[in-house]
Amino acid sequence: MTTSNLPENSTYALERLRGLLNSGELEADGNRLPTERALSELFGVSRRALRRALEVLEAEGRIWRKQGSGTYAGARPDGWSEHVNSIIAGTDLMEIMEVRLRIEPQLAQLAAIRAKTDEVERMHELTKKIYESDDADGRELWDGALHRLIAQSAGNQFFLTIFDVINHVRQDEAWQTIRELARSSNRTRERTYVQHRAIVDAIAARDPMAAAEAMRQHLLLLQESLVRVTSFDAHSKEGLNEPA
Repeated sequence: MTTSNLPENSTYALERLRGLLNSGELEADGNRLPTERALSELFGVSRRALRRALEVLEAEGRIWRKQGSGTYAGARPDGWSEHVNSIIAGTDLMEIMEVRLRIEPQLAQLAAIRAKTDEVERMHELTKKIYESDDADGRELWDGALHRLIAQSAGNQFFLTIFDVINHVRQDEAWQTIRELARSSNRTRERTYVQHRAIVDAIAARDPMAAAEAMRQHLLLLQESLVRVTSFDAHSKEGLNEPA
């Protein structure tokens, strides 16, 4: 069977890649993963499905890529994670949302100009996966993969580096819990799906201004939901601390 005839099963590929990363088998080769072609044949999936799974793992920070060398397991070996963690420790969710609102609409705008056809197709697929996922962790992973793919397709490495600093926050357990609370209602999930569709449709239509505005509206919804959740949590704690 040729790789072009293999099934489009990115979820299965993701599970197999996680197993490979957890096995420790890559240590003998300097933590370098086999080539995409080799992994595709090993797992019995198409290279397209494999790339989607690799995008998720890269968004999680479990792998990193070096141009001309390959893909490696673990964090980028340059003090990156430690440096990013020190930045995150000195900020909060609202500051992060302020930065996202300044950067991600511009990334969506550039993506509408530069995204390749196969990247747009993957954006549509990820949008559907986010909506259809019944698992909170799954929604977070696919959502992170979608936003990073948009950033990557913008074709600006410096912008992508800044985005990765912001995206690193998604791995923080407290952030994930608050995000899930903010979008847990069916109404919010429906609105998020509609907004994701609007962003990707604008990118597909090569409409930079519409893509930027759709991304801005999406982030404003998330910001509003985060404010509501964190305010409710603060009031609840105050109530618990009040004397009887």
